[in-house]
Amino acid sequence: MKRTTAREIAVQLGFFASASERPVSEIIEEFFDEEYYATLAAEDELFAEFPDDKQKAYIVRLTNLVEDYRIQIDKYIEKYSTGWKVSRISKTAIAVLRCAICEILYMDDIPNSAAINEAVELSKGYDEPETVAFINGVLGGFMRGEFAECGELPEKE
Repeated sequence: MKRTTAREIAVQLGFFASASERPVSEIIEEFFDEEYYATLAAEDELFAEFPDDKQKAYIVRLTNLVEDYRIQIDKYIEKYSTGWKVSRISKTAIAVLRCAICEILYMDDIPNSAAINEAVELSKGYDEPETVAFINGVLGGFMRGEFAECGELPEKE
């Protein structure tokens, strides 16, 4: 399984978590039950391959970090989505934005450019072109606004 697929699964889990009152840890445990996962594979090609330990660890880490820092991440989203409250943005777009901003802020092993590019590409499969442009704009504004004092956009090694 490629990192892109693992990222999309993390976005899907984030979407489910935002629509649910259940803790993410409970959703993850249920989601990665091999029998349950096999039923998903029958419905969606995204789940055709069960994640290996490395990919599962990435998915769980990203999903948990998004939950842990959701309030801070959502403040950034509102700050850079001028005039939009998180509650007015589609749940899919929010899930994509949360994952991308989380990767930028809290996952040093993910290059910033990869987090942004993957978010934009991923959103193309779920949203209208206007929403894709919105996501790109929010992430671009976030990078310029939060890292402008550095003189350049920071890139993690």
